[in-house]
Amino acid sequence: MEDIRKIFDKQKTNRWNISQTTATERIAKLRKIKEAIFAKRGELQEAIYNDYKKNPAETDLTEIYPTVAEIEHSIKHLKKWMKPHKVKTPLTLFGTCSAVHYEAKGVVLILSPWNYPFQLLMSPLVAAISAGNCAIIKPSSKTPHTSHFLKKMISELFPEEEIALIEGSAQVADELLEFPFDHVFFTGSPKVGKHVMSLAAKNLAPVTLELGGKSPVILDETADVVKAAQRIMWGKFINAGQTCVAPDYLLIHESRAPLFIEESKKVIAARYGDTEQAQAESPHFCRLVSDGHLESLKKILDESIKGGAKMECGGKTSQDPRYLSPTLLSGVTNDSAIMREEIFGPILPILAYKNLDEAIRIIQAREKPLALYIFSKNKKNIQDILSQTTAGGTCINSLIIHLANCDLPFGGVGNSGMGNYHGFYGFKTLSHERAVLRQSALDTLKFFYPPYTAGVKKMIWLATKYLS
Repeated sequence: MEDIRKIFDKQKTNRWNISQTTATERIAKLRKIKEAIFAKRGELQEAIYNDYKKNPAETDLTEIYPTVAEIEHSIKHLKKWMKPHKVKTPLTLFGTCSAVHYEAKGVVLILSPWNYPFQLLMSPLVAAISAGNCAIIKPSSKTPHTSHFLKKMISELFPEEEIALIEGSAQVADELLEFPFDHVFFTGSPKVGKHVMSLAAKNLAPVTLELGGKSPVILDETADVVKAAQRIMWGKFINAGQTCVAPDYLLIHESRAPLFIEESKKVIAARYGDTEQAQAESPHFCRLVSDGHLESLKKILDESIKGGAKMECGGKTSQDPRYLSPTLLSGVTNDSAIMREEIFGPILPILAYKNLDEAIRIIQAREKPLALYIFSKNKKNIQDILSQTTAGGTCINSLIIHLANCDLPFGGVGNSGMGNYHGFYGFKTLSHERAVLRQSALDTLKFFYPPYTAGVKKMIWLATKYLS
């Protein structure tokens, strides 16, 4: 605790120096990070493989590419973002000009999760650096190899009075939250998010909560089932389903369900192997983060099958190395065990519906999801779903890739989170928007000074009636 306090105090003192850095200086820091990522790419791939058995190509795709894209986008636009943003001034304030200045918040705490241990730490860090903040970052203890890699990389790039990485358990995160940070950025589950928010509230620290939930897919009777199966199988099984925006369950028109299941089985066989043994030995399929996570998935899968769900494929497990095969469940109802909480694993429940209103009602009855996906060729159906549901983000005829567009805000709504980031939205989230008004020699305010004579009263009323 005392070591943390020393680092925090150093950053509190140093934040005034860092906040006054120029765009050129901040861009140089971002370039330094990018160079380090490329130089240490092999080390990072090895670290993540040791935590997850994740294929190096998938690490490139899901960890390195998004981080580098975020860096490049910030480098390209940072000078523009940092400039004061002029805004209109009402006629009653004639003689003034107004602007919004983006100021660094100060010292930011970033608490990152285990499912994408590099990218989900680095992306908010890029935003923090772009906005001119100091930062203390804490990765998850569930991915120790990646955490150690990050510790080494960050300490080589930055002094601890600017950026410091602190390793440890959830208790360390609680200790960090006792300090009066200027912003807390947390990625994780809604349950832990509520805990983080309650601790941050003691210091009135603003929070960004990137959470999760059960993100639905709707596939209607007009959708291209073959293409949908290819895309949904990718979105569901990348990172073994341990993705906050993974499709959690599928609502499919009853007329399309048999074909979808058939096509999905073909996709699974083509990508991961056409036998149980081949899938278990596949180097292209990630493993689960812990034995405990595997056991919880096995339990909920067993409960769902006992409750009437049918295993269409998959369901095979192995403790070494924490393997659960790609699994499709049909005959699932809204009351099935698998529908209670976010799955966060390679299981796709399939719920058939008769009409679109039925599917929409299922979504409306649940907490607001982080993502919602629509597969349809019918413009009216698409618009009906968009207008009658809400979600952090939505893809139409695709999945997940909305978060790869740095010009789109990424974040949740309600139970799936608050606040957003990526690109300018991350810069804005970790900046204070300071209102600045400059008064020239011309002064209209003098017409409203006391004493409130008949003439002054008339001026106030005329301004209220015609200029407000």
